[in-house]
Amino acid sequence: MKLRFSAAEIPHWAGKYAYPRPDHYLNGELRAAALQQQYITRDQLLKICRWKAPRAAPKAEPNNETYVRDVTAISFSTQNERLRIEVLTLLDGVKWPTASTILHFAVNADYPILDDRALWSLGIEARPDEYEFDLWNKYVQICRAIAAEARVPVRTLDKALWQYAKIHQPPRGAASKLR
Repeated sequence: MKLRFSAAEIPHWAGKYAYPRPDHYLNGELRAAALQQQYITRDQLLKICRWKAPRAAPKAEPNNETYVRDVTAISFSTQNERLRIEVLTLLDGVKWPTASTILHFAVNADYPILDDRALWSLGIEARPDEYEFDLWNKYVQICRAIAAEARVPVRTLDKALWQYAKIHQPPRGAASKLR
């Protein structure tokens, strides 16, 4: 994985970040509540899902309160990184990108948010059915290293990766024609 733009440009691209849904609730109140509770509630899960993937969010609605609390409590309490992310995908409507969003906003801001656009900005042409732990783990380590080297928070890097791809990434049909 390698940035498609200079690390010095991270603040520039992050400054142009224009995601259609604000993340102020997720950045503050949610993390504080999750850290105190040591889990997230069904309502908190649904808010994260609506932020990350509004069209897919209804798929998370069948989760009951106890199941959400139990699954997220396991995730938040383990030191095993594979278990931490993969257990979250047991929740209805939660795939790797949403699981990464839960970790970022509820556990630690040093977890990057997995996204096709962000991966593309790092030179990866992954598709959702290709997500697995080795890719996730490598992505986390690379993002943390780039953010540390650039002296920016991981969330700033997230925003830069997403925004750069939004502007420069070819449409999906065009990318598949190049293969």
